[in-house]
Amino acid sequence: MGTAPYSIRLDDELRQSLEREAEIEDRPPTQLAVRAIRSMLEAKAAKRAAVEAALEQADQGKFISAETMNDWIDSWDTEDEVPVPKADITPDSA
Repeated sequence: MGTAPYSIRLDDELRQSLEREAEIEDRPPTQLAVRAIRSMLEAKAAKRAAVEAALEQADQGKFISAETMNDWIDSWDTEDEVPVPKADITPDSA
């Protein structure tokens, strides 16, 4: 994969912070900027995929009730921890 120049404008405070961090890591500021942009784009893509998956599940009409979810969370770090809940609200039970 090739690279191409790309120009952006940074306010003075952001530019100085980037340059300080680059100096600490002994890396060029552009390398840190590219890593930050890549990380942000990957996080946005992962969030979008999670939302799309959740919407697909919601379209099936299967949900975990708040009561079941709260019971599961309340069991965390106890001797009686319950397994991850399964959908207990389904089109058949509605």
